[in-house]
Amino acid sequence: MLAALWEFGRRRRGLRFWVLYTLKHSPSTGAEIMDEVERMSFGLWRPSPGSIYPLLEQLSKEGVIRKRDDGKYELTEKGREEVESFLNPVFPPFSLQAPRSVDGVLDEISAYVSYLEDLARTKSDSLKPYSSRIKELAERLSKL
Repeated sequence: MLAALWEFGRRRRGLRFWVLYTLKHSPSTGAEIMDEVERMSFGLWRPSPGSIYPLLEQLSKEGVIRKRDDGKYELTEKGREEVESFLNPVFPPFSLQAPRSVDGVLDEISAYVSYLEDLARTKSDSLKPYSSRIKELAERLSKL
């Protein structure tokens, strides 16, 4: 599900989605938002201050968020409504729906395998704690 949400945010609404999604969970500073987006993307993307702070200013002007006295940003009612519209659209984007066929499931598995291959290539130690689980899943798949 998170992968589908990530793809939706990246393609459809970009950083705006991730800022509002982060603030849905707790008020945060711009730096905390950058950290959280990086965490949610498994380290694949960290927005720059040059993209976060102008967006925070724009969202404040739109009345979607407000900056508190402690420097943290929080959602307004309008912002909460926008986040809910992202998460509960009337007609959800196809990418947010569960695969409805064997082909769809295989496409999902292929995408996740590609992600793991990228991790192995760029952060080789990150998969070591999971090696037995990965082997177990590979064995299960090979028996199908």
